[in-house]
Amino acid sequence: MIGSLYSGISGLKSNTSAMAVIGDNIANVDTTGFKVSRVSFANVFSSTLGQNKLQIGRGVTMSAVTPSWGSGPLENTNSPTDLSINGKGMFVVEDQNTGIQFYTRSGKFEFNREGNLVTQDGMRVQGFPISTTGVIGGLNDITLPSGVSAPQATDEITFGLNLNAGATAGDTFDTTITVYDSLGNPIDLTITFTAVAPSVGAATSWDWAVTPSAGACVSTGTLDFDTGGDLLTGTNATIAVTGLTGDPLNITWTYLDTLGATDGSVTGYTSPSAKTAQTQNGFSSGTLQGVTVDEYGIFAGVYSNGYTMSFAQVALASFGSYTGLNKEGSNLFSESLTSGQAVISAPGSAGVGSIASNTLEMSNVDLATEFVELITTQRAFQANSKVITTSDEVLAELINIKR
Repeated sequence: MIGSLYSGISGLKSNTSAMAVIGDNIANVDTTGFKVSRVSFANVFSSTLGQNKLQIGRGVTMSAVTPSWGSGPLENTNSPTDLSINGKGMFVVEDQNTGIQFYTRSGKFEFNREGNLVTQDGMRVQGFPISTTGVIGGLNDITLPSGVSAPQATDEITFGLNLNAGATAGDTFDTTITVYDSLGNPIDLTITFTAVAPSVGAATSWDWAVTPSAGACVSTGTLDFDTGGDLLTGTNATIAVTGLTGDPLNITWTYLDTLGATDGSVTGYTSPSAKTAQTQNGFSSGTLQGVTVDEYGIFAGVYSNGYTMSFAQVALASFGSYTGLNKEGSNLFSESLTSGQAVISAPGSAGVGSIASNTLEMSNVDLATEFVELITTQRAFQANSKVITTSDEVLAELINIKR
């Protein structure tokens, strides 16, 4: 009977611990990135009686508390730096005071006053810096780029343009496009097209000349069209503008493909001369307006001039055994001998998932399941307490035999 008392006590202790795990799960139902834990029980070593080797159990023990690493539901937010992981992997963060790395599924991040991407506890999120030339560096802090983007001088323009094949010699058509010099100054280029007598082998021809709003340009040329209104093969035009505050401009007007054939942007059909589209690749300087993050975890700065520049890619860590990670509190984990070392890689690569911006992964706690576990644990506790009280009553009757 004494043995049954201790078996009942082991049941009380184990179910009390199980109740603590269930309570922790329920308490963290709204915790970002929280992973629910499950309790496993095991029987205690049995004693063997007599020659028949009758084995009698000695109770129960809680053998393991195992977190479930299934993904939680995603909640939409208004912050582009709120990130979640579609699949396996964990964000890498670093304590700036100790240099120790931790890992988390909670992607509630923001940029601090120094421009570093940090967690709510101030730990710095780790990633791969991207230079202005697109070179990806080694693991480091994710830091905002300069608040002002450098201007880019225009070196290529295109037009969607038709020059009337029915025009008579001397007819003109003007169009203007704004380009930028090396300092970001806007310059209007007015291109005047003049119908001329057809060149040898051409059906129609137009001369062109450029008048810039600043500096000087002596670039001229001729566009020759065949009987179908298509440009005859040749070379793309070059427009040179000198005498500027910044560097001289050397702009390629592209209307031929890489094989020297017309790309269809400039035509010579019998319809009124008109410009339907235009592009140029220059821009002035701009100020940083915001940040975007794509599915590969690439951070890009969006500037007021319309320029977008990638400056970092968030890093993800994968482990041989996620259940072996040590819980450190504040949604943080650290590696252990059981988990294995972290393998750091970019999102969307082998072993880790992609990134969803403007979302947070919520807890994967299922309240219905937890309440059922709560009921069964409560009943198990009551049953074990009943074993103790019944054993006590039997012992009392045994003592009464002497009387």
